[in-house]
Amino acid sequence: MSATTDRGNNSQLIVLEPYFGGSHRTFLEGIRKHVDCSCQMLTLPAHGWKWRMRLAAPWFATELQRSPPIPPARNRCLLCSTFVDVATLKALLPASLREIPIATYFHENQFAYPVQNNDQRDLHFALTNLTTALASDRLAFNSAHNLESFLEGCRMVLKKAPDTSFPDTEPLIRAKSIILPPPLDFTAIDAIGDEDDNDNTPVILWNHRWEHDKNPERFFTALFELAQQGTDFKLIVLGQSFRYQPPIFEKARQRLHERILHFGYAPSREEYSQWLHRADLVVSTANHEFFGLSVLEAVRAGCRPLLPARLAYPEIFPTEYLYEERTFTKELTKGLLKKRLSKEKAEKLTSSFSWPSLAKEYQRWLFPAESS
Repeated sequence: MSATTDRGNNSQLIVLEPYFGGSHRTFLEGIRKHVDCSCQMLTLPAHGWKWRMRLAAPWFATELQRSPPIPPARNRCLLCSTFVDVATLKALLPASLREIPIATYFHENQFAYPVQNNDQRDLHFALTNLTTALASDRLAFNSAHNLESFLEGCRMVLKKAPDTSFPDTEPLIRAKSIILPPPLDFTAIDAIGDEDDNDNTPVILWNHRWEHDKNPERFFTALFELAQQGTDFKLIVLGQSFRYQPPIFEKARQRLHERILHFGYAPSREEYSQWLHRADLVVSTANHEFFGLSVLEAVRAGCRPLLPARLAYPEIFPTEYLYEERTFTKELTKGLLKKRLSKEKAEKLTSSFSWPSLAKEYQRWLFPAESS
């Protein structure tokens, strides 16, 4: 799929995204809307990620070769996600495009990305991330946790390489890396006001992917315990589910059915935002999280967050909203007694992660020559 936005200025962005769906799609649509440049997007649907990582680079290079010549601009940039093998792409690009700087955005990294239970991690994909980082001109990571876990993975695997040493790899990658959060568009959430509800029963929210790396077993086991103790609460479960989902979700649906207000994917942005406004406390028990978009969305709607004091969360939220593992059930019980966030507090916690706050930083990262 190819799409072009022309704003008639001197900055030109060519986007190559082999996994155009979910947060990757939202991110790029935001760039096209908020970054001041003409934008040409070459994308592929979001499935078969392993095939995308192996073959997207030669496919994009071929498509660019077949496309009509791209008119030169004063400031140009090629933007890739980590599903593009940038080292291979660079070798195969048409000669007319080889001098364009390549910026790669790390939504995730394959050293720290969770694998299915009992699967052995395929280091080929992690090494592709490594050579992509080395071949790119500029790098941005969505969190320091993402960057540091990536560099830790690089150190681990390079130590295993026989008869070779790579002392300059980490300094090279750090020198061209910045931390740049993925901006959110809060328009749909802000458009919905809180409804007056005479029922004072606290509402707990889960709005994460229905997968093991989000540790739903820990979350629902705590809820079973609270229910058995007679603690009063209701429950909203949102988030994307897949063909296979952990059995704990069906178990929770049955055991907590009298407390459930909603259990399943919200098909529209408006409906999703409405459910966020119905909840009081958003909880994460994740074992893996490179950033935490869904939590920020819930907080924007006024949910008080209760989050593990690890992963990317300490970068985003003050310690008053974080818990240590051993205290989770206790902190969850205490959280049910606290009020929702005021609109002012919710905005204070989230506004720095919005497009209006971050658009200029993206402009500078993609087109540094404009500000030099």
